[in-house]
Formats: sequence, structure tokens, C-alpha cells
Amino acid sequence: MPENAKKKITLTPGAALNGESPLVLTATLEPVAGLDRFQPSGFPEIGHVIYKAPRANGAEERVCIVDSAASMANHLESVCIRGAHDLDLVDDLKGMPYLRCVTGTLDGEGKLVERELVVTSLTEGHRIASDYFLGTRKKGKKKTWDGKGGQRVSLNNTISASNFGDELGGTSKFGIQLDGWPKAHPPPEKWWNVFKTIFEYDPNSLVHGVLFPQWQIKISRFLTAHLEAFGASRVDRSGVKFDRLGKTTSGQPIFPVDDATAKEIRATFVFDVSLVRSFGRKRGETPLGLSDKQKEFLVALALWKVQQLLTSPFRFRSGCHLRCTGITCGDADVELSVDIKEAIKDAGFAPNPVTDVYWPRDELYREGQENDGSQEADDAGQDGDEQESDD
Repeated sequence: MPENAKKKITLTPGAALNGESPLVLTATLEPVAGLDRFQPSGFPEIGHVIYKAPRANGAEERVCIVDSAASMANHLESVCIRGAHDLDLVDDLKGMPYLRCVTGTLDGEGKLVERELVVTSLTEGHRIASDYFLGTRKKGKKKTWDGKGGQRVSLNNTISASNFGDELGGTSKFGIQLDGWPKAHPPPEKWWNVFKTIFEYDPNSLVHGVLFPQWQIKISRFLTAHLEAFGASRVDRSGVKFDRLGKTTSGQPIFPVDDATAKEIRATFVFDVSLVRSFGRKRGETPLGLSDKQKEFLVALALWKVQQLLTSPFRFRSGCHLRCTGITCGDADVELSVDIKEAIKDAGFAPNPVTDVYWPRDELYREGQENDGSQEADDAGQDGDEQESDD
């Protein structure tokens, strides 16, 4: 091998799980079609962020935040479904558990007919901890279920009389104090049940983090990603809206649009492998939490997501269509080798892995009310990921 040639490694989920923690992968990207400009994430009236980062010898480099950790989590979850209008899993993930919020008509026997999909735990920011799956609570000291939605749908389309949130926190699942008591929290020995139960219903939540504030359960991200541009400069331009029929009061407004150029665009993926290893172990011959194959599946899912995001050009937003030119780990070039179908098979999921949770139409689509604080976010990425401006 020539002295200046880079080492090449093939990274598998097993090697990553048993390797150093954190595992850091860096991908270099560039705009498609030979373009110079790209559009970072930003908000109206604010635009995107360019900051001065300190470098050696007192120098500074202008760095642009193209996508935050929360926004990147949204992108990584988007590769699991067929599209924004088609929320079914892609073929590669068939057999992986997740939750669906559904509505529809009930027949005379109380069975669900004409099922209509609303959202899934892969599209909801709070994932398995969303009110769409746990139901909503009455105000007051105990915050008991209000009885208006959030019941599990059985395989024969019967609607459960109980609430899925109460079932999740009850003795048969998390095994902690019931949801009706605001001070409920898992004693140390019950965390093994927490990991096993979340893995059973929505393993994606263990990859990107989840928060149940009512039970004081907070699980950090295993995979954290950032997308940044280095040596960045702001490009100011404008847009205009035409109202040819004169049906609005806005007239013909001209608005500012800011793009960016950069010397280099890099996506950084940080895998907290030690966190995954903590999800299960053996005490003597007694297994606690997740098995080795189940932990390996979480690593496989995270690597598969990164692979899907980088294998072909990915459109992060309008005006930000990027292609990957290489992946590295330290001083080595990396090739990802993930057999996600085999990983799903080895994880031991149930034959019917998808959980449907029912809401009546009149409750689901009524005018929203102020949240009582039962699901406030204290850390985007632990309980939910923000949606950043597309344009």
C-alpha cells in the first residue's frame, strides 16, 4: 500500500457494537448537478446560522449549521417509510415493530372498520411517548386517562376498553407505578423492563431517544447526527409571490432568501455504543434487558439509516440536494455492511409487530386545546425532534 493511501475498513453492526465508543463516522457531501449554492435549515426572519469557530494559531473558520441533531433525526427516520404521503415501512424493514395511530368507523359490535391511518411512531416527534399512542390525561392530581382515545386495536379489530398508555406503564410491561400517579418512576430493577418493552413496540425510539415525563423515563440518543458546512459564506437573494387572480391581500410581495456556499460540507454521525451495551446484560445465567442480538439490531438499524441517507443523493430540503463523496472513521475510509433483514429476523420480534392505537374521529380532529404540561419538551431529541423550516 502506498504511504499516502488511506486504510479501508468494512464496518458491520457486530464490529460496531463490540468496538470503541463512541463510534464516529464522517461523510463528505456536495451539491448535486455541480452546483455551488445550497440551502441550509433556517427560520423566517432569522435565516440560517453561520458562526465563527476557533482554529489553530488564533485563526477562525466560518461554519454553517445545515441541519441540527434534531433535524437530522427527522431525516434519518424518513428513510424508514415510503414517503411523506405513504407511511408504510420500506420493504427492507418488514417485520420491525412500530406504532400507528388509526381512526375509522365502528360497527355495531364495536369493531373497527374502514381503518384510516393518521400518524406513526416514525413520523411523530415524541415517538412512542406521543399522546397519539398514550392517550390524553384528565387535569388534576392523578391525571388519569380521559377515556377519549388511545386504545389498542386487537388483531380482530376489537377496540380495547383500556388505554395503551396505562397498559405500557402497568405491571405487565414497564412494571412501574400506574400512569395515574404523577410521581411514578421506575426503580432501578424496572429499567430492564423499560428497555425490553420499548424494544418490543418501537425500537426506533431507542435509537433516537425518548422521554416519558409522567414516569420520569428519559433515554438519550444512541445516534446523534449533525450536518455542517465549513468555510461558509452567505448568499443573499430574493423571491417573489405572484397573485394573478388577486384573491389575497398580500399583493405581490418580494421576500429575502439566503443560501450558502462552502469549501466543504460534512455530516457527522456519533454512535454512543456504550449506551446500547447498557440496555442488557446477564446476571449469572439470568438475562436482563435486551439480548446481544437485540442490541446488535439497534446498531444495525442505526447504520442502515446512515447507509440509506448516504447511498444516493438525498434532498434535505428545497435547494439542498446533496450527494456523498466518501465516508471515513478516523484515518480510514469506511464501507458499511448491513444485512438489516437478517438483523430483524435475529432480533426475535413478534409475528405481528405493528401496534395500532385507536382514536375516534370526533376527538382526533376537534380543535386543539392547551397542553397541561404532561408532555413538555425539556430536550429536543430526548422527547421529540423539531421540524425546521423547509424553505
